[in-house]
Amino acid sequence: MVAPAQPGGSVPPQVQDALPQRWTPRLIFSLASIVLVLEMLAISYMMISMAIPAISGHYQTTQGAWLLTSFLLVGAMTAPLIGKLADMYGKRKMLLACIAVAALGSFISAIAGSFAVLIAGRALSGLLVPCLFLSYSLIRDVFPAKTIALAVSIATSGMGLIAIPAPFITGWLIDNHGFRSIFWFFVIGLVILGGMIFVSTDESTVRLRSRLDFLGALLLGGGIAGILIGISFGPTWGWKSGSTLAYLFGGIALVVAWLVTAGIVKEPLIDLKVLRRRPVILTAIAAGFIYGVSGLYTMLLPMMAMTPEIMGLGYGFGVDAEGFALFQAPIGAMTVIGGLIVGVLVGRHVKPRPLLAIGMVSAAIGCTLTAYSHDTKGMLIVFAGLVGLGMGMGYAAIPNLLIEAVPPQLQASTASIVGVFQSVFPAALPVIAFTVMNNSHIAPIPLEMTGGMAFYTDKGFQIAFLIAAAAAVAGLVAGLLLPRRIEQVAVPTSAAAGEPAMATVD
Repeated sequence: MVAPAQPGGSVPPQVQDALPQRWTPRLIFSLASIVLVLEMLAISYMMISMAIPAISGHYQTTQGAWLLTSFLLVGAMTAPLIGKLADMYGKRKMLLACIAVAALGSFISAIAGSFAVLIAGRALSGLLVPCLFLSYSLIRDVFPAKTIALAVSIATSGMGLIAIPAPFITGWLIDNHGFRSIFWFFVIGLVILGGMIFVSTDESTVRLRSRLDFLGALLLGGGIAGILIGISFGPTWGWKSGSTLAYLFGGIALVVAWLVTAGIVKEPLIDLKVLRRRPVILTAIAAGFIYGVSGLYTMLLPMMAMTPEIMGLGYGFGVDAEGFALFQAPIGAMTVIGGLIVGVLVGRHVKPRPLLAIGMVSAAIGCTLTAYSHDTKGMLIVFAGLVGLGMGMGYAAIPNLLIEAVPPQLQASTASIVGVFQSVFPAALPVIAFTVMNNSHIAPIPLEMTGGMAFYTDKGFQIAFLIAAAAAVAGLVAGLLLPRRIEQVAVPTSAAAGEPAMATVD
């Protein structure tokens, strides 16, 4: 039988008493190992994006987008299954398994003789995506209670710092060692970091006694895959094309089928009673919006800053990758600061709900100011810092809200659904913004003058940044709708009968 949850969501007393109640060298080493794994996740998308031209040229393909889509796709569609397995068999085991598979995928990509094999390896590397929720779920179980809020906040918001040197590292690797060096970088890094976690981090003793819902995993994973493929390639295929509609509506149909089966089977992949509770579903929605804002803003900003000023479009400074670090640095630094603020304040018993709201407000203000004033480097750097602060506070508040609402036995499986929102929203929001920009806001500049590249009007960028601001406001609304007092869901109490009984959440 599963041990009952304790007030406030802590692990059972006998487990907590066995833990050191302060920071120790081993604990710091453990947290550093986890943070570095999440840094690898953070730079994976960026480094591969920079390598796409070289990869596409080598394999003579126009399908370079699959390098990004396959990674996100596999990560999102496997997240619910991995979350359930983590609750059943151990979060550390699944974290190490995901790191190992991701390292194997990077190895396959590094030696790939064909583009198809490279994509297959890249897809396996998508198992890095679930490492995000597995990490803070594991921290919640094995770190001392007094350190959890700060550790979780550092783990989730520390991902901003690596974005500063990443372009320099990537450029050096590609220029001196070719695109394959990017994949070798991940192989070596993941093997080392997996070993560091293995020797420094304990396994959670918390288990959920349950059966695995294979049908639910197939339906939900397939549904997520269909929706993401439709969203990702809709702009290329056309929104009215048969392929786009088939993937979108097919994916939606599979998700609906999963919802039906989840209400019928005794032990579903995700308990809908938990998912429907206000603290859980609103946290998932807020998470989707803050990650969506991050994805869109960090995509728009380099495009705008790197546009040559001589184009006379009302924006652009003509900076290269090295010069863009001037804009990237405040985002990364303020993301970390925002996370530290949340970690320290939650550790002093400040609720994460108002901190999430403050983060959303900061992101909304930063996006709005960027939309209306982006012709001065100094002001743009300040506005980017506001967005970074909001991102950091949002990143850190989300897992702390889940820790408050969901017990350890259900943490990974519930967080996996939040992880799906964190993948789908960043995929969808840029599509919405660029659909608007491509329809009526392409600058009337002859393509022979731009080398075949399309440049957008100042109005187009303004609208795109306002879309990001609107998403932040939507996330703020979701945060404000969270109940002021959250009662934690109870853990299964009838494992012998095979029918877990759940308490309610306000």
